[in-house]
Amino acid sequence: MKSIDLFAGAGGLSCGLKQAGFSPLLANEWIPQFAETYKLNHPETKVVVGDVREVSETDLKHKLGVSSGEVDLVAGGPPCQGFSINAPIRTLDDERNHLFKDFLRVVSSIKPKAVLIENVPGIVSLGRGTVVEQIYKELQAMGYTVKHRILFAGHHGVPQMRFRTVFIGIRNFKHEISFPDPQYNAKAIANFTGARELCLSVPPLFAQELKPHTTVWDAMSDLPAIDNGASISPESYVLPPQNVYQEYLRDGCARLTGHYSARVAQVNLDRLKFIPQGGSWRDIPFDLLPAGLKRARRSDHTKRYGRLHPDALCSTVLTKCDPHWGSFFHPTQDRVISVREAARIQSFPDSYQFSGSITQQYEQVGNAVPPLLGKAVGDEIAKLLGNL
Repeated sequence: MKSIDLFAGAGGLSCGLKQAGFSPLLANEWIPQFAETYKLNHPETKVVVGDVREVSETDLKHKLGVSSGEVDLVAGGPPCQGFSINAPIRTLDDERNHLFKDFLRVVSSIKPKAVLIENVPGIVSLGRGTVVEQIYKELQAMGYTVKHRILFAGHHGVPQMRFRTVFIGIRNFKHEISFPDPQYNAKAIANFTGARELCLSVPPLFAQELKPHTTVWDAMSDLPAIDNGASISPESYVLPPQNVYQEYLRDGCARLTGHYSARVAQVNLDRLKFIPQGGSWRDIPFDLLPAGLKRARRSDHTKRYGRLHPDALCSTVLTKCDPHWGSFFHPTQDRVISVREAARIQSFPDSYQFSGSITQQYEQVGNAVPPLLGKAVGDEIAKLLGNL
């Protein structure tokens, strides 16, 4: 099946869609370093580096050698900074919130059989739902049946508290659009508008039939110990795969890469001594707390300065694994998680390599769609296309 990936980033969505049987013909990414990582891992794909608003539909067709209707899927996640719950201002006037129109412009020209849009949960309430309404209106006018849901990555084997809003559109479709059912009994509290209505929940009786959730330790227990701020990755594994998840991650990969971490300052190492597995800033003596947290209520900032618990899910991997942002301290070593550990928590295979500085690599990993979530959605779209 042929696909196009817009706003492709480092290629997490393409990685998952390839596992579901899609072959990315073309990807567009405007950040050069992200595009370099994409090229490194998808050498057979044409990569257009630049603003999607400057990509002409005619040029796309010419580059791909395809006519309207020949592509199976156009997928992508328009930049989400303006949609994010964490963004200080959420407004339709933010130009980043209009890039989905350029996504739809490409869809209008290519006329793929299926459309996949992924974004942060905050998109469902942006402009009191007007962005969602506009996406439906535009796609339906092009002949697509559309549906959206909020999916939890933990339900699909990703060891992480990560939610994404997913829109699926199928052209000339006469059936109900479905979404992938949960396969893992992972639990999380969704603290955003629309969660109850749009999230797929797991009934208690059904939960007994699911696999146990993938844990932090499932993701990283086979990796060698490294020092705080290590800038050179070990190249060898010290242990064989310890579980099915590690077998998946290491499939066909003989050389370890990216296993290095940002340096933690001494003041944070002093704080870390007091933080147990699953603990947070609340375990740090008051006189050692940062000034801002000395004024915080015990109910606030629940994940800050957290040490990961080996049996739990990781908090959402962000563009910086900074202890002041969340729970990113290693379960047993006095450091933050490495780029490779963050990539594993996102479900990237070990064969996937990241280019650029350590800071840029953390950013690429944090911005990505978890490949296993992309695969789950891709598998479902492939089934839907079988009903055309």
